[in-house]
Amino acid sequence: MSSAFQKEVDERTNLTGSNKFEMLLFRLGRAPGTQQSELFGINVFKIREIVAMPQITAMAGAPQHVLGMVNLRGQVIPVIDLPAVVGCTPETGLNLMLVTEYARSTQGFAAEAVEDIVRLDWNQILAADNTASVARGLVTSIARIDDGQGGTRLVQILDVESILQKVMPSEHVEVKQDQVGPAVRLKPGAVVLAADDSFVARSMIEAELKALGLPFIMTKSGQEAWTALQEIAADARAKGQPIHERVAVVLSDLEMPEMDGFTLTRNIKADPALRSIPVVIHSSLTGDTNERHVQRAGADAYVAKFAAKELADALRKVLSDARAVAA
Repeated sequence: MSSAFQKEVDERTNLTGSNKFEMLLFRLGRAPGTQQSELFGINVFKIREIVAMPQITAMAGAPQHVLGMVNLRGQVIPVIDLPAVVGCTPETGLNLMLVTEYARSTQGFAAEAVEDIVRLDWNQILAADNTASVARGLVTSIARIDDGQGGTRLVQILDVESILQKVMPSEHVEVKQDQVGPAVRLKPGAVVLAADDSFVARSMIEAELKALGLPFIMTKSGQEAWTALQEIAADARAKGQPIHERVAVVLSDLEMPEMDGFTLTRNIKADPALRSIPVVIHSSLTGDTNERHVQRAGADAYVAKFAAKELADALRKVLSDARAVAA
């Protein structure tokens, strides 16, 4: 891996002001039943670095698809066989390791080859409903990119949350009442509007909101959430209701098709009729830089996935501050 390419990864992570992001394109080998090597993608935000595959030490009792562990400058991290997870067969071997930061943890993903870094608008990303990969929790969306010949290439954006949960299940995924505390009572008619494109994340969020006794509307993208919010606001105006009596809080992921969480937050906070609604960002994109971006977008709170108690505490605080809790 050249130092110039690594520099691109390091420098291209500051596009949160215009609904754009940069995606690392890579290959994992031949797709099942074909001789074709498909393109996969992951948000550059998640990539800490790319290194030549280091020596791997086998782990006793390692889960399926965990190759072992490596010592990366004093930090021991697990390495996941990504081609095996998605069913691809590398033709030249597992040559590279993508070191990712996800939900306050670090892990390595083995890959065959890195292709490029491309800059995209989130509206170039389509929700990948009704595909086999989505059904297995491997792909969250599809990117359409120019192939340089007047055509379009399709890139499968991996659902990292789901893959990690499948390969290394967390002991803390099940939401229990003693984790989140007592139920929260909203004022009658109010709901939580939530947005996340990951099936696994939506399932965990729904479990938490149910445990808290919070009624909710769940959406799969920032655009879907924004459309729902505008429709609710229009209905509230027609009935002479303040919007905060209908939507108590917006709970949003950052990485989503069509419109990301940064843009959704800015849209809400820029609208005089909506800006009173608190926004809680709930994301696997952790780190000081991302938290500063979230603050600049105007969000009221930021919680790393998936910490049930921290999410419950954040929701309680913003709802209390907004006086959205029933007396």
